[in-house]
Amino acid sequence: MNGIIIVNKPQGYTSRDVVNKLTKIFKTKKIGHTGTLDPIATGVLVVCIGQCTKLCDLLTSTYKEYIATIKLGFKTDTLDITGTTIETKNIPQLNKETIIAVLNSFLGSSIQTTPIYSAVKVNGKKLYEYARQGQNVELPKREINIKEIKLLSFNKDEITFKTTVSKGTYIRALIDDICQKLNTVGTMSSLTRTKQGSFTIEDSSSLEEIEKNNYKLLSIEEVLTDLEKINIDDNLYQKIKNGSIIDKTFSSNIACLVYKNKIIAIYQTYDKDCQKAKPLKMFIN
Repeated sequence: MNGIIIVNKPQGYTSRDVVNKLTKIFKTKKIGHTGTLDPIATGVLVVCIGQCTKLCDLLTSTYKEYIATIKLGFKTDTLDITGTTIETKNIPQLNKETIIAVLNSFLGSSIQTTPIYSAVKVNGKKLYEYARQGQNVELPKREINIKEIKLLSFNKDEITFKTTVSKGTYIRALIDDICQKLNTVGTMSSLTRTKQGSFTIEDSSSLEEIEKNNYKLLSIEEVLTDLEKINIDDNLYQKIKNGSIIDKTFSSNIACLVYKNKIIAIYQTYDKDCQKAKPLKMFIN
């Protein structure tokens, strides 16, 4: 079985839980997801099966869209409502104009500190393991990009917003930074991933639907619509089948090579000779 399924992850499941469940449903261990969602979060989880697991890193790098809700006035150790309250603070008089201005201040590139309760590894150990053992560790920082951010609703102690962010952005950490600029504290009370790249929540299937065989299995061709396509002949097919370096005939950095209407490989510019191309992903059985 080869293909991509868009799963609507339920709350309370880890991304690994979803993969484990699908492993049993499809009776295969060759399954991987393309972007972890916290257990509290719901929404789009792109799952690759069979040969399509080779696409996981490519699909992970795309922008993601979320709808998040902030509960103001208290902050937890995990930065979401599953954690223990570590700080409380009065909520100042806020209005939509002030909130919108603060949200807009995060547009573009910035440096974000990774939350201590995350699976990012430092010295071979996951950050949440340091947190659970009460050990201090320097939290890594990374550059993120906020492409869009929009206020959806606001009342005296709750803010809901939609945002489109780059790979590696922690919405919990973004919320913490937003609350600091609002001169208060807050915690993430809900999170839904509504889009990842071109995959939307409207196209997703629940685990219950998948168990009932009610889902769409996307092909490699349906997923890689944005990449340049190069049709190849029988002679070039034999070279590609052997993983050979070939003359570069595509204009972008990477491209799909198509043989008899099927994508058989993804090639990229050869780093030692920009006139040549080398294999990046192979899909030939």
